[in-house]
Amino acid sequence: MTHVLIIARDDETKSKLRKSLAHYDLSCSFTSYSNGVWEAVNSGKPDILLFEMDENPPASEIWELTRRVKRTRNLPVIALIPGEMPGSIDSLLDIGDFVAAPYNSTELILRINRLLHRTESTESKEQIKHNDLKIDLITCEVTVEGKIVELTFKEYELLKLLAGNPGRVYTRDALLDKIWGYDYFGGDRTVDVHIRRLRSKIEDPDHTFIETVRNIGYRFIKNS
Repeated sequence: MTHVLIIARDDETKSKLRKSLAHYDLSCSFTSYSNGVWEAVNSGKPDILLFEMDENPPASEIWELTRRVKRTRNLPVIALIPGEMPGSIDSLLDIGDFVAAPYNSTELILRINRLLHRTESTESKEQIKHNDLKIDLITCEVTVEGKIVELTFKEYELLKLLAGNPGRVYTRDALLDKIWGYDYFGGDRTVDVHIRRLRSKIEDPDHTFIETVRNIGYRFIKNS
């Protein structure tokens, strides 16, 4: 189910949006600018944000909020704006779409679905994602549950290869050849050491991504 986080300035807006979206298969949560937007984004794990925009808070504050959300979580954002405001929207504001008041629920749902579809289509080409693990192929950034994981170059290349081919078993020799090159003179224990370090960084009791295939090598576990 799609989770929508609505950031609005007052309870009246929240109440109207709650009623208009109640008939659709959406999970909605709400917060205000004064109640900790970043905490709501980080803990609620929304799929899309709806920002209510006006002059309070000022545009610069909204810009900083959306930029931080896009940089850290890369969430699609729809701006909810007063009817008289469309012509004055800052073209630099990193939003995916906007809806002008009074908000039409049918239009809002269509824009939500379109933006999510567009985002998913783009991400499928630029990211490798398995449950809570995400590899951004453009920035080479790896996150687990939205938290950045610092990897060495070899660890990143190993993870990208394995995660890009889930279920496929790679022997240690094959990994040595693909990651270190055929002319590497080290032993296959190098692979074991790097895999162990990689797993210590991306796995915990709630997350298991790489599986050891006894006497053969390793494979990335397919999504269940």
